[in-house]
Amino acid sequence: MTSSQTWMITGANRGLGRALTLAALDAGHTVIATVRGEHSLPEHERLETVTLDVRDRNAADAAVERAVARFGRLDVLVNNAGYGLIGAVEETSEDDARSLVDTNLLGPLWLSQAVVPVMREQGSGHIVQISSVGAVGTMPTLGLYNATKWGLEAFSEALAAEVRPFGIRVSLIQPGALDTEWALGSMRFSAPLAAYDGLRTELFGTADVPWPVAESSGGTPPEQAAAVILDRVAAADDDRLRVLVGDDAPAQVREALDRRLADYARDPRFTVG
Repeated sequence: MTSSQTWMITGANRGLGRALTLAALDAGHTVIATVRGEHSLPEHERLETVTLDVRDRNAADAAVERAVARFGRLDVLVNNAGYGLIGAVEETSEDDARSLVDTNLLGPLWLSQAVVPVMREQGSGHIVQISSVGAVGTMPTLGLYNATKWGLEAFSEALAAEVRPFGIRVSLIQPGALDTEWALGSMRFSAPLAAYDGLRTELFGTADVPWPVAESSGGTPPEQAAAVILDRVAAADDDRLRVLVGDDAPAQVREALDRRLADYARDPRFTVG
């Protein structure tokens, strides 16, 4: 790849997507930033905004085709578009589940499928999937969200092995808590059942959903997360599949893996180390 690359970043108007868009521009790259509707991204000579609903497979194909037709190549795809859903499994409606899966799991699948032929022809490329520490363990009321990220990790791990011979890299970015609107105004909620009021109070300090929107969710600033991703893309000799982001991420992954290993260790045939 050349030092100046062409990036496509989905969900680019807010949060991590916006921070990454601005960071890529500052690094000298050209960015195709996809948004769902109106946006507040600044005008820039190397920035093109494209309206895209990632759930629409045909639209995803068309967006990639237009990008390649205009810029001649596509070096980096960042599948960032997605959202969180609070709801116990029993509370999750069919509409809740289908919309979440279409956005968080199938959207990245459609775009990944669209860019692989382009990158294979180039002999190079990088697919960056924005996952979560919730792809390693789960949390009550986030089960369907966790399921979409587990699915993203499953197909991406297989994809990484499939496309490596073509010079294509795949990265799974696993952030912990980020200081974005993900857990605030962007969070969606299933219709609550009174049976889970006690659980919500224990987890979140209130049984009410939606919860009051705070000014900040705490966590790692999105600009720091964007810098990690830029470094990951630039490090051509870094062959890790999974990359942790945020000070809280390692401990969360360690706890989730320890619980899983403890279950397996109860089988005398299973050994660790």
